[in-house]
Amino acid sequence: MSGGVPLCAEERETISRELSRENSARGIAELLGRHHSTIAREINRNGGAANYRALAAQERYESFKARPKEPKPVASSRLHDAVNEGLEQKWSPEQISARLIEEHPDDPEMRVSHETLHQTLRVIQLAV
Repeated sequence: MSGGVPLCAEERETISRELSRENSARGIAELLGRHHSTIAREINRNGGAANYRALAAQERYESFKARPKEPKPVASSRLHDAVNEGLEQKWSPEQISARLIEEHPDDPEMRVSHETLHQTLRVIQLAV
């Protein structure tokens, strides 16, 4: 689920009803005032037009929304150590992120955005 406003349960019910009437994703999108690709992705990730069920789609959304997800610098010990090394040097998150790209150009595990570092540091400060 990316940047936009998530679909609500009522919209998922409308999608289900309209699919049973064999309305297209574009038609449903127009009815809901949503972009057609939003509706098409919702339908595809929840079983397709023939198997879409509003309740199951809503439950799936809620389970993904609620899942606890460790920040990347916490989940990877190598990345954690590299970030801590940069912080000990008094580098900014922007400097740490750029340095990691420079030092590990072919290692996706060692990539982290400065925004993620800022957010992680904020969470750690709140926990202290």
